[in-house]
Amino acid sequence: MEKTVSASQKIGAQARQRCINQSCGGAYELTDRLYVCSRCGGPLEIEAPLGAARGDAAALREAWRLRGASPDPKDRSGVWRYREFLPFDPAVAVTLFEGNTPLYDAPRCAEYCGIDALRLKHQGCNPTGSFKDTGMTVAVTHAAMLGVQTTICASTGNTAASLAAYSARARFACAILVPYGQISSAKLAQSMDYGASILEVEGNFDDCMRLVQELGDDPSIYVANSINPFRIEGQKTVAIELTEQCAWRVPDHVMVPGGNLGNSSALGKGFGELRELGLIDRIPKLYVIQAEGSAPFVRMFADLKAAAARPGRRPPETMVTERHPRTLATAIKIGAPVSWKKSLRAVLESGGKVIAVTEQEIADAKAVIGREGIGCEPASATTVAGIRRLVAENEIRRDENVIAVLTGHLLKDPEYVSNYHRGTLTLPADHDGIRKEERIEGAFQNRPERVSASKPAILKRLESRKA
Repeated sequence: MEKTVSASQKIGAQARQRCINQSCGGAYELTDRLYVCSRCGGPLEIEAPLGAARGDAAALREAWRLRGASPDPKDRSGVWRYREFLPFDPAVAVTLFEGNTPLYDAPRCAEYCGIDALRLKHQGCNPTGSFKDTGMTVAVTHAAMLGVQTTICASTGNTAASLAAYSARARFACAILVPYGQISSAKLAQSMDYGASILEVEGNFDDCMRLVQELGDDPSIYVANSINPFRIEGQKTVAIELTEQCAWRVPDHVMVPGGNLGNSSALGKGFGELRELGLIDRIPKLYVIQAEGSAPFVRMFADLKAAAARPGRRPPETMVTERHPRTLATAIKIGAPVSWKKSLRAVLESGGKVIAVTEQEIADAKAVIGREGIGCEPASATTVAGIRRLVAENEIRRDENVIAVLTGHLLKDPEYVSNYHRGTLTLPADHDGIRKEERIEGAFQNRPERVSASKPAILKRLESRKA
């Protein structure tokens, strides 16, 4: 144990914030409060000398296993338990005991997708019901170390709920910018209950994100979106936890929904660092799945592949954003994802892909997940829908080891669930009427039935359902 703690201290002492643009190489201290490179405007990430812990694979695994039974708050957290991988080890962490989320077998989903077995890593089982908590504990702890006064984020709902909760634990003022009328009432209720100042912006998520980046210039404000590299550091521990749950056997394919793309960026970084330390000998193929009406990363990935196939053509340097993203999976209704460069690197290094699925595919996949007794929000179901499509395209073999990451809980958007099963789920027309209203005809509807208050009537109805 002492050996791993010593390694952790060495890593933390030498960690830096570094621009990911190789032509720039800008480097900054962990205490420098900035969210993009001040030289070139590129994304930042945490760079740490993991070589200090190399060769300690067995010791690290044993330390992490023992911490699982410890009463220490940091050990009970599924993020801070892996603190050798984090850029700092605070005396006191702002934690709600995040992480430690289940990995479920999903035989019905496997059958639906056409593969032998499928497992679901349910990040919706975090304290505020989404994967955001694994990153937020590190970001808000970093904010506490810097002595900030106010935290802020743009959100489609999940980041807002998470930041509001962790800011409440840290006793920070918290401001949430959300697109007016475009997030579920359940997610909004969370932020209200946790005491955040909720500002409903007349625009979409990307307008909120632009405003947050402008407000981040204020030294009293700490931006907690995934543009913040400390968020990614917390989220990367999901790769460690997932691999540990797999008895350190690396899956062949890992699927994640694609919104602001911090999740895929973090998983890519986590798997890469596990390999660097010798804890695994390869990384899984990483797939990002977006909704068809909100798929700027899909188009960018296709352009990249096309450019690579033509001699003399350079890959695209920028992403063409989706000005008016359109999907009922509101958690990924994002047209200008800020973490696309990091996510693209992760996907390419793993040999994975970026694809889109339809609203119909998302809705039906979500219902199939529900039949497992496992509830998730719509965005999470893109993963199972994506697996089904990739199997049909022979990208995934029947006998391969596949894991889908579910990012949010069923109760994040109960109205979607009710409308699907009642046959009233509708994707509205877009702002200019070019894309018409779309009714989702669920293949797995489970509509409530009205019966008279008598035993014979109920038995008759139950018998009819067996037929």
